[in-house]
Amino acid sequence: MSGITRGSCRPIEILLVEDNPGDVRLTQEALKEGKVMNVLNTVGNGEEALAYLRRQGAYARTTRPDLILLDLNLPRKSGQEVLAEIKDDPELRRIPVVILTVSEAEQDIIKSYNLHANCYITKPVNLEQFMEVIKTIEDFWLTVVMLPPR
Repeated sequence: MSGITRGSCRPIEILLVEDNPGDVRLTQEALKEGKVMNVLNTVGNGEEALAYLRRQGAYARTTRPDLILLDLNLPRKSGQEVLAEIKDDPELRRIPVVILTVSEAEQDIIKSYNLHANCYITKPVNLEQFMEVIKTIEDFWLTVVMLPPR
């Protein structure tokens, strides 16, 4: 099985791990307007994210995502705990994880990269800038990068 290419006809599967409904809506809108066919699935906390990725319980029939957009400030299990478990799991570690958070704290950035985050992006507060960040993520991760096979 080969990686996803720019000419691939199947939609890119994205898992958004975000507890803020406003940020979920904005991300949905930005990706809907995008150039790349995608399926955006969302979960609102760290425990749900891991259940989704491991296809447990209500998520038994989910498709493994090609890309994860992960907030750090989550209920039940922090984004960094989720990241650590993803990167420690041989079945999940190849999925690229984009940290998308409000935190600009140096220790959060360092810890995320030490846990093997693929990139760290600070969410802008401004609506237009937020939409632009999501479009930039799409442009890079969904059109330039060769993603690993599922």
